[in-house]
This record gives sequence, structure tokens and C-alpha cells, in this order.
Amino acid sequence: MAWWEAGLRLLLAVVIGCVIGIEREKKNRPAGMRTHVLVCVGAALIAVVESLIVADTMRLNLASGGDTGVAVSYGRLSAQVFSGIGFLGAGTIFISQQQIAGLTTAASLWNAACLGLAIGMGYYLLAVAGCAIVMVTLTLLQRVVHVNAVKHVEIKFVHRVETLAFINDYFQSVGVTVVDIDFHVENMGKYNLYTNLYTLDMPSDTTYKDIVNKLSEYANIQGIRTRNV
Repeated sequence: MAWWEAGLRLLLAVVIGCVIGIEREKKNRPAGMRTHVLVCVGAALIAVVESLIVADTMRLNLASGGDTGVAVSYGRLSAQVFSGIGFLGAGTIFISQQQIAGLTTAASLWNAACLGLAIGMGYYLLAVAGCAIVMVTLTLLQRVVHVNAVKHVEIKFVHRVETLAFINDYFQSVGVTVVDIDFHVENMGKYNLYTNLYTLDMPSDTTYKDIVNKLSEYANIQGIRTRNV
């Protein structure tokens, strides 16, 4: 391998790591541009070194007629990259208020390492295609395929009978199915304050933002919010 080709592979690793990292940094994720560049370049460097080791071993065996007894296990160094990236990826995952965050960033770091290995071994088209797929997944897939995660909607209200009728009519009008209800009543002196915790199954064209905005307009509803538990 010529020095310029090794340099080209590392430069491409910088570009691809930068492209993925910028997308993560724009969304204020734990691992940004520099982290992704370092991971991608490091993986590419290991792959280049491994390619050089294999090439040197083959040249040594050919020069001596193939009787040196020197052998090399191709892929052993690359395997260690995946072991190491696991620790780095785990560092981007955290739990806050019983909600897991950072899984996508950890996956993008792992993909950056994979792309770096592909670049380092000289599979340029494969690496560029892989980068394009990663970017489409990170930026466009969620916009095309809309998935409403199961959440709970907590509603505080007064005047139980008429307010429940309004809530149920609204849910029915937008195709929302109430999976479960947990309720609580507080005596505020002159009136009772009711708190219902709804578990909802929603159609793809309805969002929690729509529900909160609509229900909050009703005078009898004192408070509304989404909850993860």
C-alpha cells in the first residue's frame, strides 16, 4: 500500500466521521463531531495497520519461497476495535427519570467504527454507501415512519361528569383508544380535583402535542401533561 493511499483512507474516515458527528451534535447528543471522527479514524488506522501486516507477511513468504512458517490471522486487530467501542458506546447511554437516552448515539459510534474499518481496508464504495444509509436513518427515517411511543397522559380536572364526557368524546373523534385509566381524587374544600392517568393507543396521524393542546383549551381541565410512567 502506498503512503498516499493510506492517507486517503484516513482522510475519508475523517469526512465520514464528521458527517455523522455533525448530525449528532446538532441534536445536542453526548457524542458529537470530534468523538465520531476520532472513532472512525482510529478504526481506519487499525484496519490500515492490519492490511499492512498482512501484505508484509505475504511478501516475506514469497521472498523466501513460502517456507518461513510465518502466518497472520486476518481480522484479529479489527475484532478488538469492536470490543473497545462497546465501552465508549456504553458511556453515551444514561438513564434519567426512568427513561433511557443515548442508544442512538451509541449505535452511531459503533457504525462509525464499522465504516472506519471498511475504509481502512480499502472498501471505499461500501463505506460511502454505509455512511449514506446511516445518515438517512438518523435524519429522515423518523420523519417518514411515524411511531407513537406508548405514554401516559395525566389530566387534572373539575366537574367530573361533563369533563369526562368531553374527554371521551374527543378521544373517540380522533380515533384514540383508552387502554387503561388510573384515577385519584382530592378534596379541595369547595370542590373535588380529579386526576386521571390515561394509557393511550393512538393512530399514526395523532400526536401527544395535538392531544395536550386540544384538551388544555377546555375550561374545566386544570392541568395536563404526558408522563413516561
